[in-house]
This record gives sequence, C-alpha cells and structure tokens, in this order.
Amino acid sequence: MGRSQRNDNFIDKTFTIMADILLKVFPASKEEKEAFFYYRDGMSAQSEGEYAEALENYYEALQIDEDPYDRSFILYNIGLIYSSNGKYIKALEYYHQALELNSNLPQAYNNIAVIYHYQAVKASEKQNLEVSKELFDKAAEYWKQAILLAPTNYIEAQNWLKTTDRVNFTNNY
Repeated sequence: MGRSQRNDNFIDKTFTIMADILLKVFPASKEEKEAFFYYRDGMSAQSEGEYAEALENYYEALQIDEDPYDRSFILYNIGLIYSSNGKYIKALEYYHQALELNSNLPQAYNNIAVIYHYQAVKASEKQNLEVSKELFDKAAEYWKQAILLAPTNYIEAQNWLKTTDRVNFTNNY
C-alpha cells in the first residue's frame, strides 16, 4: 500500500487528492507521474519523521525524473533529511547539487549558510579561530545569496551580517 493511502493527516490527504487530480488533468508521461508519486510519498514520509522511507522514495524519484527543476527539489529535500540527522557534510553535497540544477533556491543557500555558521561556532569553541573565521565568511556569502533571492526573508541572517560587519551586497543591500 502506498504511503498516500495510509496517511491520516488531513493536510497530507488533501495534498494527495489535489496532486492526483492535477496529474489527471495535466499531460504528463507515465515516468513523470511515477516520479511525482515517489516524490509525494517521500514528502509525506519526511513530514512524519520517517526519514529512511522518505530517502527511499526520493532516490526512486531521482532514478526516474529527468527534469532539472524537479530534481533540484528532490535533492534539496534529501539535504534536509541529512541535515536533520546531523550529517552536515552529506547535506551540503545535496544542497550544492540542488543549486547546480536550480540556482533560485534561497532555502538551499540559507541551509548551507546555517551549516557553515554552526561549524564556525564549533571551531570557535575549540579556539580554532582561523577555521572559524573562514567558515563564518562562507556562511556570510551563502546568506547574501539567499537574501538577494528572497530579500524579505532571513531577517536574523540579515541582522547577523550587519552586526558582524559582513554586509557587502552588490544589489543595494
């Protein structure tokens, strides 16, 4: 039984019904539909914290889906799972892959920045100030990209950039 058939969450059920209707209305190949079903089931499993199941579905979707835009969101969600599990290096790999396919994902830039910032704080706690500064600078560069794409988001990052004197935007920031 597919995940969508056993999910008790009202929002997930509504999303599933709407997605099924859209797939029937819009022309899509059998492969595109199959990839979407895996992606949808992956999102549902991820929202319930069933990360292993979500990863299985996302990897299946990646095997089928050839659209770069769609693949970028699959890769991004895989990155989220690895990040949630503290596997930051693996998460960074998937966020970067997502950005290679779709450079308009401010949330991926933000998440990369968050990981670099976290690593910088850890390096600072270990008195490794050179590595810490390098990682803080990397975090700043990724937050700047996220903010350029979504100027009204990431207010805390904007404040951090200002308070740490790392504001050097080329687009009127």
